[in-house]
Amino acid sequence: MQSLLNALYHPRAGFFILRWSVAGLMLFHGVAKLMKGVSGIEGMVTSAGLPGFVAYGVFIGELLAPLLVLIGVLVGPAALVMAINMVFAIALAHTGELLALGKSGGWALELQGLFLFGSLAIALMAAPRTR
Repeated sequence: MQSLLNALYHPRAGFFILRWSVAGLMLFHGVAKLMKGVSGIEGMVTSAGLPGFVAYGVFIGELLAPLLVLIGVLVGPAALVMAINMVFAIALAHTGELLALGKSGGWALELQGLFLFGSLAIALMAAPRTR
């Protein structure tokens, strides 16, 4: 069993898979907002007392930052931007679900949590040369 575990030890490959899964899936959300617009987010932002232009930050957090993570440029800072984007998303659209369970019994915010904590993990593991 130990030799199997040793054979599976490839932290660089694991980090690559983490980067591509979190950033790649986040990118789909950014493309959807690029195609459909951010008017819904703008409404949430302004009702929270923030200026409407803050809604356009979603393009940085869900398009630019994931692209940087995918190509391996400024991975740490880009992943932090993705995490901050998720903090805003949770605060603006999902606070009522923070302690809720979903229909299948899991945490109602498991997707948002995966994006947030996955982005934080990427930022913490990014090599200094990609920061």
